[in-house]
Amino acid sequence: MVKDHGRYAYRAITDRADYTWPNGKRLAVYIGLNLEHFAFGEGLGAELAPGGPQPDVLNYAWRDYGNRVGAWRMRDMFDALDLPVSVIANSAMYDYAPDLMAAFRARNDEIVGHGRTNSERQSVLPPQDEATLIAEATQILQEAEGLAPQGWLSPWIAESLHTPDLLAQAGYGYSLNWCMDDQPVWMDTAGGRLLSVPYPQEVNDIPSIAARKDGAAVFADMIIDNFDEMLEQSVDQPLVMGIALHPYLVGQPYRLRHLRRALTHIAARRDDIWLTRAGDIHSYCRNQIPDLIP
Repeated sequence: MVKDHGRYAYRAITDRADYTWPNGKRLAVYIGLNLEHFAFGEGLGAELAPGGPQPDVLNYAWRDYGNRVGAWRMRDMFDALDLPVSVIANSAMYDYAPDLMAAFRARNDEIVGHGRTNSERQSVLPPQDEATLIAEATQILQEAEGLAPQGWLSPWIAESLHTPDLLAQAGYGYSLNWCMDDQPVWMDTAGGRLLSVPYPQEVNDIPSIAARKDGAAVFADMIIDNFDEMLEQSVDQPLVMGIALHPYLVGQPYRLRHLRRALTHIAARRDDIWLTRAGDIHSYCRNQIPDLIP
């Protein structure tokens, strides 16, 4: 028999209970903005060009542009389009760029746990060390924001066999790690149910731009086409569309211009959709329709 993860059972999207999002909407759309800090001269990090011996100044500085410039330009764009954001934040950001975190707090954006730094993976740690990582990152976010984060996205989407259990035991209500569905799905853990909120690995600038080398216009068109198609599909089933963004990629001026085009297209349909945050999707599923989620 094929080994199974034991977290959720198979169920086709065409064979599930029907429900609606607030105000009868059928498509929920949220933006996941990743604010990340990387160690200098060691650890993991996305690359613009093949990295050389450490310290890899080229790729470190390229990523740092996102925090120093790109994220600020994106904040202005979100303000202009009146878009809520789920900020997926390394806890190291609070020491490195506290004014950037404060700027998104001032917008009433949600803060999602994203480990300590994207220089490390939690999946390679023993369970106790992984639990410590989650606790340390959570404490920093809670102290800064005044409330504990509801959701978690692992750096590099890296999970151990124990991660969902550890997240539920640490008080988390949802995870963004699993990209297997267009609807939220309850997952079984040793700490109770954990909601998997859809987080995209296709409509995501790292796989698109950094891995497949898609151009700025191609990525923007991908967002628009995905949105238009899912809006049509949502007539039959309520759906969630996430948009995953990293400021060192789409905060570059020529990419930002195309991203603004795509998000303007979505904002123009705000009366037809639920423009929201990942945490609001979790809260609605938990409080309003818990028995309708597969």
